[in-house]
Formats: sequence, C-alpha cells, structure tokens
Amino acid sequence: MTEYTPPAVWKHDTENGGRFAAINRPTAGAREEKELPRGDHPYQLYSLATPNGVKANIIFEELIEEGHDLDYDAWVINIGEQEQFTSGFVDVNPNSKIPALLDLSGPEPVRVFESGAILMHMAEKFDRFQAKGAARAEMLSWLFWQIGSAPFIGGGFGHFYAYAPEKYEYPINRYAMETKRLFDVADQRLAQTQFLSGDEYTIADMAAWPWMAPFTKGVIYNDAKTFLSIDEYEHVGRWAKEIGERVAVRRAMMVNKTWGDEDTQVPNRHSAADFEGKKV
Repeated sequence: MTEYTPPAVWKHDTENGGRFAAINRPTAGAREEKELPRGDHPYQLYSLATPNGVKANIIFEELIEEGHDLDYDAWVINIGEQEQFTSGFVDVNPNSKIPALLDLSGPEPVRVFESGAILMHMAEKFDRFQAKGAARAEMLSWLFWQIGSAPFIGGGFGHFYAYAPEKYEYPINRYAMETKRLFDVADQRLAQTQFLSGDEYTIADMAAWPWMAPFTKGVIYNDAKTFLSIDEYEHVGRWAKEIGERVAVRRAMMVNKTWGDEDTQVPNRHSAADFEGKKV
C-alpha cells in the first residue's frame, strides 16, 4: 500500500469516493428545487429502511400497536438518487440525512431531524417507551451510547469492509476492533439485564437494535457476521431475537423498504392496510 501524505490544504476529490462518490460533498444545502409529498396524517416521516431509518419506524409502529391515537405517512427518500438534497427535504433536515419528521399535530408545524431526536420526541409526546426517575439517566446513557457509536459501525467498519473502492488492512482492523468492542459493551450489559436500560423495553433498544440485529442474522456487510465472530455475543443474540419477534418491529422493518422480496416491502406507508398480504 502506498503511504498517503496529506496535502497542506485538503481538496475534495470527486473521483475518490467509492460507491458514494456522487452523494458525498463537503458542502450542505439543497441541490434541487423539489417539494416533499404530504399525506393526510399528522405525522409525515421521510426516510429509508436503513438502520437509522428503521429506528423511527419502530417508535411509530410500537405506539400504534399499543393502541395510541395516531397514524403516520412514511415516504421513501431514495438517498442513492440524492433525494435528501432536494429543497423540501433540506427544509425539514438541513443535515440532509434520513430520517426526518414533520409533526403537524399541533398549531404549528414542527420539524424533527436525526433518529435519536425523533425517538425522544415521540416517546415524550406519548409518554411511552422511556424509563422514569433514576432509570431515565440509564436509558439516556444507552441511547446516546448508540448514537455516538453508530458512525464507527457504519461509516467506519461498514464503509471500509464493504463499500470502499479498495480494501486496506489498517482501517478495516481499526473499525473491526471498535465494532467488536461495542458488541462486547452491549453483551456484558445484556448479561445483567433484559434490555439495555434495565428490565423495560425503551427507545434505547429501538435505537440500538436496527444496527446490531442485522449482524446477528448475517444480513449486513456481506460476510461480516463470520468475520467479526458475532455468534460469540450470546446475550446480544438473545436480545436481538426477542425484539425482532415483536409484531411492531417486524412491520417497522418493512416500512420504506425498496429492496429484497416484494412481500416484505411497504415503500410508502399510509395506513395499516398497507401491510395486508405482506409477510409480517
């Protein structure tokens, strides 16, 4: 491997971005004038069924499963087609990342962007899936542990192991080590408690599950399950299986999904009827 010597001043190289070269730029803002669609419900979710996108789907489907009086429209934002850079989406999320939520349930529209913020917004609004009292600090700690760790798993390990135009030992080893360390953190915690923040299922689990469960099933980053010896994290496996069997979570995995078996896809969700005839 040729050693890289950084220049005195960094410049964006559009030819050296790998799979995401057309998406990533060092600038923010809209690249195209286009309004977002709106449905009839008070909550408009703009997303894709990536791990971060699934987080938002879970809180909505869990609230609906419990019988709360709410419904939502979920619209696909095709990040491969750069729809996250349209003016309508940037108005809701200036960071141009999915998911983004427009809450129209009050007197004034409220935008909520970033997956952790959406989880907290909905949990607080309906007073569900959040720990109380002293346990709240534990829940928030695990929630932000996940938010802080996701870039190491996705942008770190996932990128260099599966998506980078060339594979290099140093970055793969660096982020494989960190991903395994994070799994070990969770595994040691889940050896003591049923869920991350304790004995109660909360938004901390909703945040971490979409990132960790795919590793236990071997459905993310090619053969990463074998490469990282994920089966050795038995308590994470138990937790991932338990949450994955929840009906609301199974529905959430289908919302805004545009790949795989068509029977598992609900690209744009507008009502519970959209799941009829699907493999929930």
